[in-house]
Amino acid sequence: MAEEQTPISGKAADEIELNSRLAGPIADLEPLQRSLLFAEISMISYLPEPQARAVAPRLGFTNTTYIERDGAQAYIFTNDDDLVIACRGTEPNEWNDIKADANAFTDLAETVGRVHRGFKREVDDLWPKLEEALQDDSRTTWFTGHSLGGAMATICAGRCYLSHIPAMPEELHTFGSPRVGTKRYVHNTDITHYRWVNNNDIVTRVPPAWLRYRHTGRLMYFNTYGKLRALTPRQRGKDRWRGFRLGLKEGKVDPFSDHAIVRYVEYVNNAVNDRAAIPRPRFTRIKRSK
Repeated sequence: MAEEQTPISGKAADEIELNSRLAGPIADLEPLQRSLLFAEISMISYLPEPQARAVAPRLGFTNTTYIERDGAQAYIFTNDDDLVIACRGTEPNEWNDIKADANAFTDLAETVGRVHRGFKREVDDLWPKLEEALQDDSRTTWFTGHSLGGAMATICAGRCYLSHIPAMPEELHTFGSPRVGTKRYVHNTDITHYRWVNNNDIVTRVPPAWLRYRHTGRLMYFNTYGKLRALTPRQRGKDRWRGFRLGLKEGKVDPFSDHAIVRYVEYVNNAVNDRAAIPRPRFTRIKRSK
């Protein structure tokens, strides 16, 4: 699941093109506008800490906290109204990330079902610090991430939802996320989850379903042409073949090029500008018991 070198990594803070700028609480934004904000947050989470701190105010965040342990990394972005936890995705030169991606065995989850062992261990490294940050914070809490970061954000949001701490995840937005756990695990929480998938993004189809891994959340699918569409599984299969063929004609390996976070930012921004309709949700909800 190695993420391409992010094109923004070598740019100065004021040179990075952003489309979002908060003028109030995140909840005041339309759903697609929120997804655009979280796509851009996921993008800047790949930046080194000094650069991320310099860019975050342009999105409307006044404080940035970087958390790292044993190679697992996340940012906490805050302002007067909101707290956003953005888990960093896979970096090809980070051995810890590669181990997490490759470790497709499952472990028993803290709640029910089974969860991807590598992703869980990444979250285990970060959770004590994240839990500490959330413990006495009354701001609205959001989770986001791309690639491995999306899987980690999913697990983090679930832990927040089911833990003893008073904070509750308002929404989860993931981009190019792999499958995280078994059906029983992923359907154990009542979290609004927008799960963005770009056509042939190979990472969204691993680990394989035959290992009992499942997706959850509201599928937000971009077709071959980068348009947000509600398609049946059969239609998506045809669309992926179309994207693969077109990619070959353009000299691209579509399953990998479709995974780039900058592509997700571009297409979500286009959907916002086109005032695209949001596909109907398909949730399985289980109420929280405390």
